[in-house]
Amino acid sequence: MYKLIERFLKSKIEIWMKSHIQNYLDELISQGYFDERIKQVNLTQYIVFGDSQRLTLSPTCVVNNALFNVSSGNISVSDHVFFGHNVSLITGTHNYTKFGLERMEDFPKEGNDIIVEEGAWIASNVTVIGPCNIGKHSVIAVGSVVKGNIPSYHVVAGIPAKTIKEIKYPL
Repeated sequence: MYKLIERFLKSKIEIWMKSHIQNYLDELISQGYFDERIKQVNLTQYIVFGDSQRLTLSPTCVVNNALFNVSSGNISVSDHVFFGHNVSLITGTHNYTKFGLERMEDFPKEGNDIIVEEGAWIASNVTVIGPCNIGKHSVIAVGSVVKGNIPSYHVVAGIPAKTIKEIKYPL
């Protein structure tokens, strides 16, 4: 009998709480409370994993909320380069033949540099794995994984990224 009453009350309380919370949130939304909070979200803050001295960003580039992993090399981003959201440039790697703590601590300190040349566009959700050089005015399509050099004036896409088009530079 008590179990039946307990289940009945529990379901009624859950329904009331969900309704009360939904009404509260609807009221906050109608008052514009969340609009002000959303305006404060800043998607231009990038993250540097490793020594930030190994990252060079041109003052004219736009990186949004990128991740720069500089644990195994330097990253250089030139003038007028722009990134979509959630772009990751990763110089770090680990020795997959090791295990446990040894695998975690066994990574190269140098040699996986990434250079992004002038005017390149790296679209959202792209991952760039060093070492590599992304050429001038190249375009990396959404969601691509770059492993290796990308020539200037090329559009690349896919996993791994491959040339799908050459951009004709006006003379």
